[in-house]
Amino acid sequence: QVQLVESGGGLVQAGGSLRLSCTASIPAAATYAMGWFRQAPGKEREFVAAINWAADSTSYADSVKGRFTISRNVPKTTVYLQMNSLNPEDTAVYYCATAATLRGIHQINGVHYWGQGTRVTVSS
Repeated sequence: QVQLVESGGGLVQAGGSLRLSCTASIPAAATYAMGWFRQAPGKEREFVAAINWAADSTSYADSVKGRFTISRNVPKTTVYLQMNSLNPEDTAVYYCATAATLRGIHQINGVHYWGQGTRVTVSS
């Protein structure tokens, strides 16, 4: 069982920045792909960004490309999501996730573990 602990959410004005963090509870998570999903009120959970275990390949949703950057530390059990140029459409609960592969983490049914979520609110 892997626990994912997120932090970094909050309230920010449009155009501002936030950095989310997610730390996995076991060293074996260093071999997983890690990523972020988000769920806005009344909407389905959607993929945001992911990074492979080696931290040499990333993937982003079109809606965040060029604004968000995902990275992970050494020993690769913590993943970060740097969010710049935030707009009100980015308001959502952001969930950390792990999966076996970078390809697998793009789909909800490919996720093995979820964090509890951290709320991001962007005011206009």
